[in-house]
Formats: sequence, C-alpha cells, structure tokens
Amino acid sequence: MTSKYMPINVSLEDCRVLVVGGGGIALRKIDNLLDYNSDITVVAPEVTDKIDYYATSGRVKLEKRNYNPSEAADYGLVISACDNRAVNEQVFEDCKSAGVLVNVVDNPALCTFIFPAVVKREHLAVSVSTDGKAPFLAGHLRGILDDIFPKHWGKISTYAHTFRKKVQARYKDDAQKRLECFERFLSADWNAIIKMKSPDEIESELNDMLNDDE
Repeated sequence: MTSKYMPINVSLEDCRVLVVGGGGIALRKIDNLLDYNSDITVVAPEVTDKIDYYATSGRVKLEKRNYNPSEAADYGLVISACDNRAVNEQVFEDCKSAGVLVNVVDNPALCTFIFPAVVKREHLAVSVSTDGKAPFLAGHLRGILDDIFPKHWGKISTYAHTFRKKVQARYKDDAQKRLECFERFLSADWNAIIKMKSPDEIESELNDMLNDDE
C-alpha cells in the first residue's frame, strides 16, 4: 500500500513561515516552530496573550488583520489554524498554486505536509506518523516512545555528535576504523556511564573508544 506522506526532515532555519490564525491551536504550532530558528509571521485579527507576548518579545512577527488572498506565495511554509473554513480553503489553494508547503490543521485533505508526533532529546528526534489517518494513535505511540527514550538520551546524542567528529578527524580515510569506533560507542553501557561518570570521565571514555585498537 502506498503512503501519501513521505517522512522527511526539513531545515526551517531562516525559513519564512506564515501562521494564519491566533488561537490555541495556532499557538501550539508556533511553540513547535520556535525550536527550529524559523522566521515566523502570524496573521490574525485576534490572538492569544501568549502569541502577543511572543510578538512583543520579538520571537514572532504579528499582523493583526485578516489573511490577504495570494499572500501565502511569499512564504516557504504555511500553517492555517483558523476557524474559518473559507479562509483555510483559500490558504490551501494559494499555497498549491505557488508550490508552497501547507498544513491546514485537522484537515488532511488540505495538507501537503503533516506534523508527526515527536519525542525530541537534544540532537535526537524520534517521530511517528499514521499518514494523517489516525493522529490519536500517533499521539499514543509518542507516549510509549517517551518512556523508551528518557531524558538522558539527550546527553547520549550530544556525546555521539562529539564522538563522530573525533572519529572523522582521526580516521578520515579509513572507513573500517570509523565503523569499529562507532560500534564501540554503541556497545557501551550509556545508562551507567551517564549516571555514574563525570563529564571529564566521559571525555576520557570517548578517547578510549577512539584509541582502543591502537
């Protein structure tokens, strides 16, 4: 069976993002976007106090007005989260014509992308999606993933990033040595290492993994 949505990680750094709507649902999407360094503009006649606060503090741009037809074409990503069906449909059509990715919240028929349920731990992000068919199931599975990947996985992902850079610098032209180093990292008891060792001791542990076969 083919799927409609292909899982893909997209950089939103400095991407111009439009959020149409200023209620609680729009706020949840904005809270998510703020983690990704995007350039967010909110268009809505009225907004929640928190969105107002984000605008005052410079975290988003706010234009208190109705959506203007065709303005979605000026953005790289658009989310429509208003309670006006006609506006949502207009936003979708504008984005479709301009080739802009769009998500009309809770209306998969008007989406060219959807949000997966995500568990995020520093550099590690684990997501699950039901292709927009049963988001309540994806939400349930996110709770299970939250237990599988407790908070210390954030530290593990950070150390993995550091170790990878060390390995690439040391064994730039030796794929086999790089693989052996990564296997040593993955076979280590990271639960115990994180719990029992200081940052300096962990740094020493990483160096041992790097030099183990020399």
